[in-house]
Amino acid sequence: MSSGLSDSLKKYSVSIIGASGYSGAELTRLLLRHPCVELQDLYAFSQVGNNVSDLYPALGCNSMYKQYKGERESDIYFLALPHGEALQLVPSLVQAGKIVIDLSGDFRLKNCSEHNEFYKQLKSPDAFMTYGMPELNLDQIIKTRAISNPGCYATSIILGVAPLFHSKEHSLDVRAINCTSTSGISGAGRSSKTELSFSEMSENIRAYKVGIHQHIPEIMQALGTSATDPSFDFTFTPMIGSLVRGIYSILNVQLVQPADTEEILKLYRSFYQTAHFVRVRDTMTEIRHVVHTNFCDVHIASITKKGSLTIITALDNLLKGAAGQAIQNMNLMLGINEETGLL
Repeated sequence: MSSGLSDSLKKYSVSIIGASGYSGAELTRLLLRHPCVELQDLYAFSQVGNNVSDLYPALGCNSMYKQYKGERESDIYFLALPHGEALQLVPSLVQAGKIVIDLSGDFRLKNCSEHNEFYKQLKSPDAFMTYGMPELNLDQIIKTRAISNPGCYATSIILGVAPLFHSKEHSLDVRAINCTSTSGISGAGRSSKTELSFSEMSENIRAYKVGIHQHIPEIMQALGTSATDPSFDFTFTPMIGSLVRGIYSILNVQLVQPADTEEILKLYRSFYQTAHFVRVRDTMTEIRHVVHTNFCDVHIASITKKGSLTIITALDNLLKGAAGQAIQNMNLMLGINEETGLL
């Protein structure tokens, strides 16, 4: 199989392992309509033998969920499994020469001790794949065959502050970042939990995993530092609210040296000028602006004379935070238009 889609008539075969969850269902929906791939097999565990149409009628898919037994017949494999379950599956697929895109956190972190601390799992030192955030790692993604897809919270936060750290023209020194991010209930997955039921979550919002969330080391790694020895003060308060999908992040940033409004706006617009799915908005963004899309909206809400910034980001946790970004990565790996199947 070639690394690019030179023949416009060729369709790559694709399978999903863990297809019955919310992210798996979004992958199914996107891949069914994608012009350059053919959806081959949908693997699940608790739903083995059930029809996709019974679980997700809106997908219009007549396939049946299968049990994964180590098959390697497809060109491309997406894994949408709970953390820990991809560790044993991915290496054999990579060794077989398949294109692999994993949506779990199993291969995101280079630092094994941080992975063990935040995910409570042992991981091999070489178990790291290319981190699939196109706005930061475009060149690496194009060349690789194995992607670790970013987390949803991490995507909303990293994209909100990346220009401050990674601009080739003029990065700024950051003293501290304080993040408060609210996620829709779908971010917790499809499994039945009393605390996520309608009666518990309707008209409700609550914080959880404050200071110990597994996306913290992922965020710090992407910003060029570590969770155990950070170069700036970082706090993250994840929250879950009474909406189905979406992530809304409020990022309060303290710069070492103040910067004026025009300088910050120029920095952000320049950094994201070629980013297909990041929109730097002049007006306040909302969840309804991005839900059911692969866009991440970024708005600079406030800049003070003493160097404090308030940045707001919004994205759909199941799309730009999961399946949509995974398809975006697949497109880049196949050498086709980044937006294919996502607009």
